[in-house]
Amino acid sequence: MSAGSLIRSTWLLYFSQPAPDRFLYKAVKGKSIHSVVEIGIGGGLRTQRIFEVLSWQVAKEPLKYIGIDLFEARPQHQIGLSLKAAFHDLRRPGVQVKLVPGDPYNALVRAANGLAGTDLLIISADQDRDSLQRAWTYMPRMLHTGSLIFQEDGDPKTGKTSYRRLTLLDVQRNAAVASRAMRRAA
Repeated sequence: MSAGSLIRSTWLLYFSQPAPDRFLYKAVKGKSIHSVVEIGIGGGLRTQRIFEVLSWQVAKEPLKYIGIDLFEARPQHQIGLSLKAAFHDLRRPGVQVKLVPGDPYNALVRAANGLAGTDLLIISADQDRDSLQRAWTYMPRMLHTGSLIFQEDGDPKTGKTSYRRLTLLDVQRNAAVASRAMRRAA
């Protein structure tokens, strides 16, 4: 590793901002990840940095990335990219980028069956609670026992966020709760 690469990786893993994202970078570093699904892209910086960390893998296999976001339909107060800007900013050699417009539920209704074998799932804090609650029913079919699953939680009072790691069992429990709630509503 060159001196420049060492400095860059040290900065990214230990000093980059926002600080909570460092938890993600450290969690994926050195892992064999070939498929990433991100629900809520925001400004795209976290995604670009995750691509950088994943590019440090010795085995350079193609990466499949699926980004789910409201894009132009996002509320005015939320920071984010347009669909065209996201595609432009996230394109990389060796990364197959697919962007799915919509809220978590409607996007996963359309795309979940094609997302089987997801190695890394990231759920942003800025997602609509009701839509995300219903979307849990589609997530177990996307994941496998070795999947890394992270959900960002935000504190509305301070604006600070943090990530928590979920297990496949957590996702299955959330899906069961969502399924029961949807049956009651019907």
